[in-house]
Amino acid sequence: MADHGEGGRVWYDRLRLAWSPTLSPDATNKNNLLLLVQLRWLAVGGQVLTILVVSAGLGVDLPLLAMAAVLMALVALNIFSLFRARGHGALTNTELFVQLLLDVATLTAQLYLSGGATNPFVSLYLLQVTLGAVLLQPWSSWALVALTSICFIGVSIFFQPLALPHFHDGGLFEIHIQGMFLCFVLTAGLVVLFLIRASSNLRARDARLADLRQQSAEEHHIVRLGLLASGAAHELGTPLATISVILNDWRRMPLFRKNAELDEEIAEMQSQLDRCKAIVSGILMSSGEARGEGVVRTTVNGFLDDLMVEWQTSRSPQQVVYTNDFQPDAAIVSDQSLKQVIFNVLDNALEESPHWMKVSAARQGDDLLLTVDDGGEGFSEQMLAEIGRPYRSSKGRPGGGLGLFLVVNVVRKLGGRVEARNRPQGGASVTLHLPLASLSVGGANG
Repeated sequence: MADHGEGGRVWYDRLRLAWSPTLSPDATNKNNLLLLVQLRWLAVGGQVLTILVVSAGLGVDLPLLAMAAVLMALVALNIFSLFRARGHGALTNTELFVQLLLDVATLTAQLYLSGGATNPFVSLYLLQVTLGAVLLQPWSSWALVALTSICFIGVSIFFQPLALPHFHDGGLFEIHIQGMFLCFVLTAGLVVLFLIRASSNLRARDARLADLRQQSAEEHHIVRLGLLASGAAHELGTPLATISVILNDWRRMPLFRKNAELDEEIAEMQSQLDRCKAIVSGILMSSGEARGEGVVRTTVNGFLDDLMVEWQTSRSPQQVVYTNDFQPDAAIVSDQSLKQVIFNVLDNALEESPHWMKVSAARQGDDLLLTVDDGGEGFSEQMLAEIGRPYRSSKGRPGGGLGLFLVVNVVRKLGGRVEARNRPQGGASVTLHLPLASLSVGGANG
């Protein structure tokens, strides 16, 4: 069992790495770049509005052609960034750093063309520093602080003075204060908007990470259960074989052959023993340890029809209404684990409602929908909220609640989902959504 445990741990670690996008910074960087693109569009609109107000409203002579060229460069950068964020290549911290440097460069160019450090919008450098502190790694953030400081000094020394109209009674100073106020409102609004969006992304990431941790813990639990079941199946093989030999010997003994009642009971014991051996073989085959056994190529309708016949023959329920409306039929690969999952749902329904149950199959797009209804007491509100959690059971017996837990996790591994609800007329309803792509030959092998 030690080798099996180590193999299970390796499998679990690989699965965790494959299913945890938070371990790779690429997705986060692309989301951040998309957020930066949105802020740039706001900056472009704000600059256009400011230039129009200052030029047309205040009569300030601005180098409109040069400033428009800078705006067009910013628009082109934003279009490129949009395609880059939605592309397939990895987006690194260095590339984000370069993106922010280009934003600083366009801001510096606009300030150079419109009065340099005397322009009240020079404090927009703080917005670039704020974005860098949130989006970039520490070294990049400090580098951005140094570069914006150098740019601030540069526009204080080198800039194109503006030819301002003559204002009386301190009007120029008043306009400067108004410009500073507008810059403050703009900067504060953009910072708040950005931080709200960033905080929302962080909360969504934390929630996703919590779900992934829960899923990893459940899958690790499944690995341990699988190893335990596999080991138990190996251990049960010998005593079951011994009992089978003894029963065969008894049936040949004259004492039992003459007693019809004993002979019938021995036949029933042999039948139940064969069922136990089939269960053990199924466990081993699900673990990949059965020899000479393999998956079966079939169709959805063939698989479901044969499965229902086998289940009803072995369980002998009182009344089962089975309807199969899956059309058009599709080729799939069935294995023992998928059959055990469906058997588990059927067994639970039969245990809750031995007098009546309904099984229906349908097709919804590229999914197989298998619904099992029963006439029992239904799920409690707590059970509905904890469907798929281990050891959550309404039966109240020790170790209960693993059946539906395994069903949910196996279906989830196939890319599907399990829905549980209470029927309005009483009883419970469980629906399995199984993607046909994962049941096909390519999906099964994959």
